[in-house]
Amino acid sequence: MRDRIEAFLQYLSAERGSSKNTIDAYRNDLSGLAAFANNGSTNGHSPDASQIDRTLILNFIGDLNRRSYAKATVARKVAAVKSFCAFLIDHGDLTSNPTAQIDSPRAPKPVPKPMSIEEVDLLLAEPRKHGSPEAIRDASMLQLMYATGMRVTELVSLNLDSVHLSPAPAYVRCVGKGAKERTIPVHNEAVASIEHYLDDARGLLLKSRPQIALFVNRRGERLTRQGFWLILRNYALAAGIATHVTPHTLRHSFATHLLRGGASVRDVQELLGHANVSTTQVYTQLADDHLREVYENVHPRAR
Repeated sequence: MRDRIEAFLQYLSAERGSSKNTIDAYRNDLSGLAAFANNGSTNGHSPDASQIDRTLILNFIGDLNRRSYAKATVARKVAAVKSFCAFLIDHGDLTSNPTAQIDSPRAPKPVPKPMSIEEVDLLLAEPRKHGSPEAIRDASMLQLMYATGMRVTELVSLNLDSVHLSPAPAYVRCVGKGAKERTIPVHNEAVASIEHYLDDARGLLLKSRPQIALFVNRRGERLTRQGFWLILRNYALAAGIATHVTPHTLRHSFATHLLRGGASVRDVQELLGHANVSTTQVYTQLADDHLREVYENVHPRAR
């Protein structure tokens, strides 16, 4: 089974342009299925992919539930198994779909939790309290992420030629999910922060080592997603922000604040790189709730 899993993962990468994070998630989920099938085999050998049937999948789902996996996690793993079985059918390993009429658990869709504008200001100000090359880099990254709403993977994947600062208007070109490229405008404050980093900090971090990545660590290597997450968490703690802040929190905040400022859903969808406008529309609820709260504070009798 494991060889067919690897073939499926190669298909996702080569044919569907899936990101490394997506492929890693599929590998983890399908390895769980393979391990479960192997543990249940009577001959001690991992079953072949052609032996996947409805009973195996239902037992696998039951095992996940008994182990108290969250509904969202179970739903993701079931979706991975369904995609894998569709691949096996297309390639002749299975003659019928064992996942037919197997429903995925419906997990409640979490409502994004954006930061307030005051919290964003506190966060962006924190690295500017320090003058080290790392702090200058961090200020640039945080400014750029909030200014564009990029995903963290998109941010750390930027190269020097991804950012165009002059002539105005400045913009950044990033590659999102499904290898889809989009261009996002960058406002003047973020431009100034990036220029400060390029002029005064990046060279000190590189120490003459060649590197095409825009954001680098003190070893002169491309900064990782995990590295950015730790940087963000530490600044949020230092700024005294009570809200749980993750890289995606800045993306949520970018979208919500744009909509509150009057931007259209379609414009925000394009900036975020959402394939479906319904994904973007969740932010309109947050914007409407904010406007309702402001109105009720001004007009208490409206409550």
